[in-house]
Amino acid sequence: MTDRIAGEYHGERRALFWLALRTAVLTTITLGIYRFWAKTRIRKYIWSSVAGDGDSFEYTGTGLEKFLGFLAALVILAVYLGILQMFLFFFGLSLLDASEAPGQAFLQFGAFVLPLLAVTPLIFFAQYRARRYKLARTRWRGVRFGAEAAAWGYAWRAMAHWTVTIVSLGLLMPRQTFWLEKYMVDRTWFGDAQFAQGGSWTALYPVMKHVLIGIGLIVLSVGLLAFERIAFGILAGLIGPIWLLVGFVSYRVRAFAYLTSMKTLNGHIAFEATPETGRVVRIAFFGTLIVALLASVILGVPGAVMTTLVGLEAMEFGLLIIPFVLLYMLGFAVVGALSLVWVTQPLIAYVVGRVQILNVSALDDIRQRAGDTGADAEGFADALDVGGAI
Repeated sequence: MTDRIAGEYHGERRALFWLALRTAVLTTITLGIYRFWAKTRIRKYIWSSVAGDGDSFEYTGTGLEKFLGFLAALVILAVYLGILQMFLFFFGLSLLDASEAPGQAFLQFGAFVLPLLAVTPLIFFAQYRARRYKLARTRWRGVRFGAEAAAWGYAWRAMAHWTVTIVSLGLLMPRQTFWLEKYMVDRTWFGDAQFAQGGSWTALYPVMKHVLIGIGLIVLSVGLLAFERIAFGILAGLIGPIWLLVGFVSYRVRAFAYLTSMKTLNGHIAFEATPETGRVVRIAFFGTLIVALLASVILGVPGAVMTTLVGLEAMEFGLLIIPFVLLYMLGFAVVGALSLVWVTQPLIAYVVGRVQILNVSALDDIRQRAGDTGADAEGFADALDVGGAI
């Protein structure tokens, strides 16, 4: 065995497009119920297209366990949010009765913010559980991945880090990125071998420079406009948001490269990632442009026809609207499939191809691990709409 394995991606655009289109149509016909099976089938295709040294990954999850997990999560969320709503309802009635109280506005604001704060920990909880489920249903070389049951620990840490990041106006974002990644990686396993995240959060500051430049340009624009330097203020105001957007992409790409290169498995196996921001931006930009142009045709033609029919008699229009609604839904299914094959798959293929595993001979020492339970099988992530990613 060689000492180094490079990632490979063998997925084909046409095969994935037809798979995504078929599953999207079935999801539409079943009013969304088939989406659990659709995501499972797409994952199986993408996982099997990723390989290292000829060995493909395998996804063993099922649509049924995702669907049942979703139903279980809905019941739990309904009870939790129902109790919260009863609390707020009673609080709201008391608030109306005390309309002249000096702290009324503050209490009303708190009543609106409380539901958001109550759901936020569940979002982070769901994100960790979804990651754990995907790892538990992933194999490579016949060996299972896995993660420790530590979702609540991740949730409160994420809440704390996000609070610090917001209070610092984003200046401590590298601290959040590093420590949340370390929390997850240090609890991740491949067989009986444990991953470990090395490095330092301060090392992420150099990769954040374009974010800081973008913020600086926006602040400069406000200052220039305040001092009536209109032309330069508008120029900085136009460049700043674009620079900031590209800066965030650059931060994610370079942070991924650094953090991946600082990971180890079983203390001996190392990794190397060398994606380039420019290439990621080009893939995303041109892919999005192609999808947008095709979407304008796919969704624009039915829209134009619908506009010409608005003047028809109510009865005739009513008979025609159902086919056009179905046509629109089919159009959105096509656009979703196009986005998957022109944006998502090329990005996956590029990033996978830029990752290497070092000292791979140590993989022979790794043994199988016991299978982790499916838990809620991403049920909370689906119920809270934070499980949309592949």
